[in-house]
Formats: sequence, C-alpha cells, structure tokens
Amino acid sequence: MTIQSADPAQLNAEQPPEPVGRLTPMMEQYLEIKAAHPGLLLFYRMGDFYELFFDDAEIASQSLGIMLTKRGKHLGQDIPMCGVPVERSDDYLHRLIEKGHRVAVCEQMEDPAAARKRGNKSVVRRDVVRLVTPGTLTEDNLLDARANNYLLAIARARSSAPGGDRIGLSWIDISTAEFIVTECSLAELSATLARINPNEVIVTDALYSDAELGPLLRALPAVTPLTRDVFDSATAERRLCDYFAVATMDGFGAMSRLEATAAAATLTYIDRTQVGKRPPLSPPSREAAGTTLAIDSATRANLELTRTLAGERRGSLLDAIDATVTAAGSRLLAQRLAAPLTDVVAITRRLDAVSAFVADGAARDDIRTTLKAAPDMSRGLARLSVGRGGPRDLAGLRDGISAADQALAIFSRLSNPPPEIASAIEALQRPSRDLAQELANALDEQLPLMKRDGGFVRPGYDTALDETRALRDESRQVVATMQARYAEETGVKALKIRHNNVLGYFVEVTAQHGDRLMAPPLNARFIHRQTLAGQVRFTTTELGEVEAKIANAGERALGLELEIFDRLSAQVIAAGDDLRAAAHAFALLDVATALAKLAIDQDYARPEVDTSLAFAIEGGRHPVVEQALKRDGQPFIANASNLSPTPGQATGQIWLITGPNMAGKSTFLRQNALIALLAQIGSFVPAKRARIGVVDRLFSRVGAADDLARGRSTFMVEMVETAAILNQAGERALVILDEIGRGTATFDGLSIAWATIEHLHETNRCRALFATHYHELTALSARLPRLFNATVRVKEWQGDVVFLHEVLPGAADRSYGIQVAKLAGLPPPVIARAKTVLAKLEAQDRTSTTRALADDLPLFATPSRAAAEPAPKGPGDLLIEAVNALHPDEMSPRDALDALYALKKQAEAK
Repeated sequence: MTIQSADPAQLNAEQPPEPVGRLTPMMEQYLEIKAAHPGLLLFYRMGDFYELFFDDAEIASQSLGIMLTKRGKHLGQDIPMCGVPVERSDDYLHRLIEKGHRVAVCEQMEDPAAARKRGNKSVVRRDVVRLVTPGTLTEDNLLDARANNYLLAIARARSSAPGGDRIGLSWIDISTAEFIVTECSLAELSATLARINPNEVIVTDALYSDAELGPLLRALPAVTPLTRDVFDSATAERRLCDYFAVATMDGFGAMSRLEATAAAATLTYIDRTQVGKRPPLSPPSREAAGTTLAIDSATRANLELTRTLAGERRGSLLDAIDATVTAAGSRLLAQRLAAPLTDVVAITRRLDAVSAFVADGAARDDIRTTLKAAPDMSRGLARLSVGRGGPRDLAGLRDGISAADQALAIFSRLSNPPPEIASAIEALQRPSRDLAQELANALDEQLPLMKRDGGFVRPGYDTALDETRALRDESRQVVATMQARYAEETGVKALKIRHNNVLGYFVEVTAQHGDRLMAPPLNARFIHRQTLAGQVRFTTTELGEVEAKIANAGERALGLELEIFDRLSAQVIAAGDDLRAAAHAFALLDVATALAKLAIDQDYARPEVDTSLAFAIEGGRHPVVEQALKRDGQPFIANASNLSPTPGQATGQIWLITGPNMAGKSTFLRQNALIALLAQIGSFVPAKRARIGVVDRLFSRVGAADDLARGRSTFMVEMVETAAILNQAGERALVILDEIGRGTATFDGLSIAWATIEHLHETNRCRALFATHYHELTALSARLPRLFNATVRVKEWQGDVVFLHEVLPGAADRSYGIQVAKLAGLPPPVIARAKTVLAKLEAQDRTSTTRALADDLPLFATPSRAAAEPAPKGPGDLLIEAVNALHPDEMSPRDALDALYALKKQAEAK
C-alpha cells in the first residue's frame, strides 16, 4: 500500500519554496529538532500530515511502503521527503515500532495564523511532545490487548563474592501502571528475562558493549543503550521520591540499592519519552527471590507455554487454557503462567477461588456475563493520565463502575466467599459511585474515538454548551427569531436580517422605512451601516454579539466540550487508585471463573499441592494434545506417573522411559511438566488425581534444534541445555529429558546418557523423567535404587506397529524405527533394505560393549540379565524375513528388479 504526502506548498503556507542551496527557516527548525533527537525518526507536523525528511524519509518510505518525494535542495542534493496523514498516524507508528524503530512526534504548538502575525517569514512553533518506543506505548491499536507491554531496566553490580555479579531489574507497564523490581544473580538473568518477556530493555552503554552480557542483550528484540547518568545509583532514591512525590521510600518496603537504581532508570526513561507527562504508576512492588517457579528460556520454548515453536499463540498451553472474557483477565493469566508460584499458601488461595466457582455454576456464569461488559479500565485510565485518552475511555470507566455494582449484587448471594474472592469484593466497592453518575450524566450515547471530534457531551448537561450548540446548529432559527422580534418592535414588517461576506449580519429595510430607524428613539438601538438605492442597512449591539457567537459557535462548542473532558478526566485520575484496584479485581475474577469453566468443560481435578517431594499423577493428560484430539473426535489415553520418594528414600524417583518413536514418550514427559506448572499457577489439572510437592525449578530438554546464528549445531544445543540442567537442578526440581545423546555417534551418545542419569541420581537428586532409545540404560535400574523403568506399550500386527500410548512398568526391547519409517511413507525398497541391514546388525552381539562399559564403572558391578539373549538368526531366516517384507502389489517393475538384485546380493553375501 502506498500513499503520497500532501503538496508541500499546501502543507507549509508559512514558507515559500526553498532556493537552491539554502535552507528555509522551516527546514532549519526541522534540523534543529532532529539534532536534539538522534536515533529517532522525526514525525514533523505540517498541517494534516506528519512529514519526514532526509534519511528519515528514506527509512520510513522503505519500512512503510509509502511514496518517497522531494522538497527543495540542500548542498546541491534533493531533500528526500515522505509523509503520513495525522488521522492514520497510529497505524504507521505501529508498523515502525514493530520493525524496531523509535519515533519522535513533533507537533505544531501554535496556530499558523498566530505565526503569520509575527511576520511573513515567521515559522510556526513546533516541539517534540512524545517519544514513541516499544516499551512506552499506551494506545489500544498499538498494543496487544491480551499481553503486557513491559519496559525493563537492567543494572549490574560487580562482586567477587560467591555467586558473582548481582543484577537489579525493574519493569513497568505504563498502560496498566504495574511496577515491579527484583534482584537476581548473573546466572539467573536469562531465565528471568524469558519470564518477563519485555518489549523494550534499557541498559547503560557499557553494559550493552560488555563482552559477557552484550551477546545476551543484543539477542533481545528491542534494547536501548543509555548514558550512565540514567543509572546513577547516588541519585536513584531522590528520583524515585520525586516521581511519587514522597519524602522517603520507606513506605514502599525494602528495596536494595541495585533495585532502586534500576527502578529510577525506568522512571527517568519514562519522563524523557513522555516529555514531562508522568503516567501514574503503582508503587514499586518487590519480588522476593524464590517466590516463583524458575523456568529457563529453553524450557519455556520446549513446553510451548505461551507460543509454539513456530511462534504462534494457537497451539500453546496458554491458548488451550485461556477461557477469559476480558483482555485484563487474559493478561493476568499469561502473567501467572509465566511465573507459577512456589508458596503453598498463595497457591491454595487461588485454588480455593477456582473451587468456589466450580461448585457454584450460577454465580460463575453470571460473573462471566458481567465481566464481558467490563472494559479494560487500567489501560483507559493510563491513556487519560498521559493526555492520550478519549471519550470512550471515560465511558469505559463509567461502565466499569456499573459492572462492579452488578458483580457485587451477584456476590451478595455467596455466604462465605474464600479470601481471594473476598479481596476482589472489597476492591470492587472502592470506586466512587458519584463519579460514575457524573460520567453517566455527562457522556452521550454515541461517542467519537477522539475528543477533538467533539459531540460527546450529553445535551442538557451544560447550559453554556447547549446555547453554543444551538447557535452553531440552529443559527437560522436564532436569526429568524430575532428578525421577527425586530419587525414587531419597529413596526416594519418588511424588516429583514441578511448576511454577506463584507458586512456579516445586518438589518435591512426599504428606503421609506430607513428614516424611522434613524430617528429617535430607534436610532439609539439601530446603528446605520450602509445606504443603497432602495435599501438602508443597520446593525445592533445585540446582532453583533450574536454574529460573533455564531461565527465562533463551532470552535466554542468544541472548546467547551474539551473543558468538560479535562474536568472529568481530572476527576477520574484523582480516583485512579480505586479504579485500578477494581480493574485488578475484575482480572482476578475473570481468571478464577475462566479456570473454573476450564475445569468443568475439560474434566480437570483440583491438585493437592504441599511442601513435600511428592509427585503422583493418576490419569494424567496433556492439556493441548487432548483438546486437539477432541476436535478430531479421538480420545486421549491417560497415564499415571509417580516420582514420589518411596519408603526409606529421601528424594524423588527418576523414570527411565523406553519405547518407539510416535508412541507418545515426549507427550508423556511434557504432560507431567505441564500438570505441575498448572497446579502451581492455581489451576485445576488434567488428571483424575494429582499430588505435587512444590517444584522450585522446571527443566525441559525435549526436541532438536540448532542455533546457527551462534554457531551451535543441534547436538551442541542439546549439550548446552543438558549442562544447564545438571549444573542447576536441585532436589526440588522437576526435570524432563528426551533422547539425550542421540545427536552423536552411538557409543558417545550412550556414554553421555549413561553419565547424565548417574549425575541426576547421585548429585542433583531431583525428580526426573528420562526418555531414551538406548535400551542398554535400563540395566542401571538394578544399581540405582531411585531409577524406575517404564515403557510405552505397542503391538505388532502383520508387520506393522500399533501404538497404544499406554505407559507401563518395564523396558522396551525394540525401537520399531523401520515400522515408523514405513508409516511416514519411505519408499518400499528403502524399507526392505533397512530391514535387511537391521537383521544383519541384530545378528551380532552388540551387548558385549555395554557389559564391558558397566564392568569398568567404579560405582557399579555388572548387572545380571533377567533373561538370556535370543539366539542369532541364521542366513535362511534372514532371507525369508527379507522376502516377506516385500509388497509386490505396491512395487513398480523397477522397484521389483531392485529388490531382486538386493536379495541376490544378500544371498551371495551369506
């Protein structure tokens, strides 16, 4: 799509076209403003367009697909120019922000007519009113309604103490007023960033260039390096106190010096980007270490918590469980999923709220119906606070208070609501009902999006506005009424009130009546203006006042409406704390009722969460896969798992799971991790029963992917992720590992998998699920007391394999890889040849090497075999199997000939 900017002569009546080689005062003004905002695209207001020049124009033209024109010359070269209409600027801003650009919005600060009074060459005063960056957005059409938009600051303190450098973090969503700070170790930074998922990160120039942290920072979507003064720890507390207009930060609770430094940096950046308009924020809330389940970025990606591996929301866990009906509720659910709790008391409070709505279906449905009518109050309030709100934002807050009353009426039926719901009820009582009534009285039914469009104040609310509108909309009637009154007062029935562009409004009578109006006493009122052949024209003081009112009625009406808007906005902003509390209560109720509906619709059970190391799931299911199968009319096969310590053991078990590809091992691993995660966000879980001792760290190494940008092969990525697990997992961790060691040579991989299991068992001592095709590893169960063998059941039928998706005790003796390859559609000759090669390999005793490896291990003796090895098959048996594997009806003549040659070669080899 392309648009062309308006004719420069029309946009800039203040200046003539530029002479070649010399800049006009207007262009000098542009360059001066541009120089003050390096690194940003400058939206320079000219009439109804925002224009861009020089390099900015070329960048915007390419990014937005708009036409590039030119305006005059500079240093002998054409000046590139492009522009976007002011009314559609938000759409273009969104696209520029998505492409990683930042924009300075420069507005006209006076009317062009006022500039012309200073002289023909005077330039309209302009100034930057806002810097638009990814982390400081407030407009609905620039934001994802279901996701937070966080600006995050990172501050580092060097340390030689154990644990190394410390990192202070502060993140703010100015569209919802959330403000949080925390401190973590350098090793925890990557996982914390993955959890917060900031839209923009600010750091010092030095940190951005740091050899250790620089690569991590440069991999983030939007990083803004700033000068060191923004992160000055000496002035941090003063800047915080200044922003919140308090004398001391003691009232906001304990905060480390590093956290305060990061917090002050975010506030300073907001001050700069909003050009002095300070959005009201909640006081900084400190997140203590260890209060949330630690999940690294690889695990989040592997488990597809909020996005699939393809980057889509559809198909993720969040998409599967999100039954919320409001944007704020969806954001809160995403926050909880990103940061599951580790506090059993807090988890239980959430579960109690969900249980209450599971038990009371009528209240649940009524609340959800009420919530559907509740607007996004927090974001509307934020827009009003920074001067970017509109009439619909005021109406949204009015409707929000009304929805609070409806919700309170529903809750009056509950005799003993649990604490989580009780706190929401208390918050819904806080907003002023008088404010709601004032907004209801003031706002009309049909509201424009922008306040500048006017027409949003209800008739009858303001007398002066009604009169002004009457003059604007009913000027003919006003003049006609005045004409009738003048005719009656003067006795001149032919008296007319007319209008032209020279005199404006005037009273006109015929010449024979002109003397009467110029004689006492009427001459004191009617002032002679003009005498023509046959007519005499007069004016009156009253007519002059009416004319002025009519001429300015439209502008005056809009001005009065804007005054009313500002007054109502001020009242709303003053009640901001109460309105934000109610907005959060709506989000909390939305999540609780949504999770209750999910539990009813999907047959989820309330988990038992405690401080033990238990992990016992009965009838567990994968929430995403189950819903996908339901859509296809297929059942999901539920499975149990138990990683709880057995009698006499102090830590949980490790399950070693064998079985063929496509049998469901990866699904089984993931579903147990997701069940634990759901339990700790306070949700019911897809299982018949579940008891989970709180998990403090969740690790997942599932799937295969390379990282070519960082020079890492698939196997290297696998090893890096495995190393992170083995170096960090403790006894409260839950680890799921799939196919460790499969990316390298057989015995290298087997050795790595072998050593990994031992380390998990002896050092990490965590609860773990370990899936593998190395059947040799099952022998370790005889030596490792907490290792339990499980397998996924399959059945062979006429040379094919049937997956039953049942997890049972025991070990698989085959991988059925060729059968899976056949299902995938490999050509029959390839399948036939693969079976021939497999038969030859199976005829060899491959277990001797494994036995030798076990014998040499210092910790273990050679495990005994429960059953003897099967006797090797003879050449005739192998040839018969190869012939039976052929399918003549499915083979072309060429395929048949190739197969015959293969059989002949096999026979000759034997």
